[in-house]
Amino acid sequence: MRVSTAQFYQQSSLQMSSKTSDVNEQMAYLTSGKRVLTAKDDAVQYGTLVAYKESLANIEKYQRNITLAESHNSLQEIVFADAETILDQVKQDMLLANNGRMSTEDLQSLATQTRNNFSQLLDIANSQDANGDYIFSGYQTEQKPFSQQVDGSVFYSGDTGVNELPVAKNINVTTNQTGDAAFLKVANSIGDFKASYNVNNTSDVAVESANITNRNTYNASTIPHNYTFTFGPGAAELDVVDGGVSVYNTTSYVAGQNIPLSNGVDVTLSGNPLPDDTFTLSEQEDISIFETINDAIAWMESGSVSTNQKQHQVDYNSILNQLNSAMTHITSRRVDSGIRLQVLESQKSRHLDSALNISSSKSNIEDLDFAKAISEFEQSKVALQASQQAFSKIQNLTLFNYI
Repeated sequence: MRVSTAQFYQQSSLQMSSKTSDVNEQMAYLTSGKRVLTAKDDAVQYGTLVAYKESLANIEKYQRNITLAESHNSLQEIVFADAETILDQVKQDMLLANNGRMSTEDLQSLATQTRNNFSQLLDIANSQDANGDYIFSGYQTEQKPFSQQVDGSVFYSGDTGVNELPVAKNINVTTNQTGDAAFLKVANSIGDFKASYNVNNTSDVAVESANITNRNTYNASTIPHNYTFTFGPGAAELDVVDGGVSVYNTTSYVAGQNIPLSNGVDVTLSGNPLPDDTFTLSEQEDISIFETINDAIAWMESGSVSTNQKQHQVDYNSILNQLNSAMTHITSRRVDSGIRLQVLESQKSRHLDSALNISSSKSNIEDLDFAKAISEFEQSKVALQASQQAFSKIQNLTLFNYI
């Protein structure tokens, strides 16, 4: 068969192009250190590698979320630790103020110190993170959450938004606690109602507990409820009125007995009441920490001039019990942050282990056998050089070389 010059050049060009492609391909493997670069290298293993890479990318995303969640919860844990210290100081000052040897000046000094503690706690409740965001405002991170009013009360301007971040498949971790839940919604130490005592009470009668035991019955009657307890004229007589209607009446009251009101409320008292003693109960399931500290300040300021020491002591016990409830509440808030940090630490460790295993499996599939690859590269290079040399020699041959 006669081979034309054009055919010779075309065949030689295709052959050298193929050899060059082989060399370039081998060079790509050597440069990347990988043996599977595209699906054509190994279709099955390539699909597995894609899945491994997606898993590693997800782990990296989860690890970033864990770092962010750790930052938020660590800051909250520190803030609650500071709040614990402040509340403990208020409690210690309250205990000191109950010492009968304290003078008016001493009590005023303690009240001033407690006001400073109040201001410190308010500053803590308005804490900001490194980005300037308020950590207790819920979703309203640019809104200062707490502000003190003219009457000394504290108003919450944040919302109830709680943020979560995914830290693993089907696992989300909360990154914030709202200000109302952290500082305002402290469990009432006596239950569902707050007691307000008449300053003229002459006994040590006090509310030990007051709870709604039948919510359906309670809600079926007119609300809100304000119960007025009045003792007398006999020593064992008690009448409880709600909105002008008597809901409990007895002439044989015994200290400490359960008092079941007719609309689903049970009350237990302590102390020995005297005729004309009276107090009211108004529904208040939660009591703000700031309200409790304000009550402590007021108690200290009136301590040395109180004309009714028994009622003064009842008020003291009530405030101290609520301070204990506030301390327990803040500790529980701190524990919540600590538990989340433990979860994050555990999840971070799991991700590191998973990433190591996946990376190892991925390496087994795609890593290049350099000895084999270099050998193949050298073979491809020799084949290319041979092809080039053969073409160079043949293209210079003519019949004139044999004349």
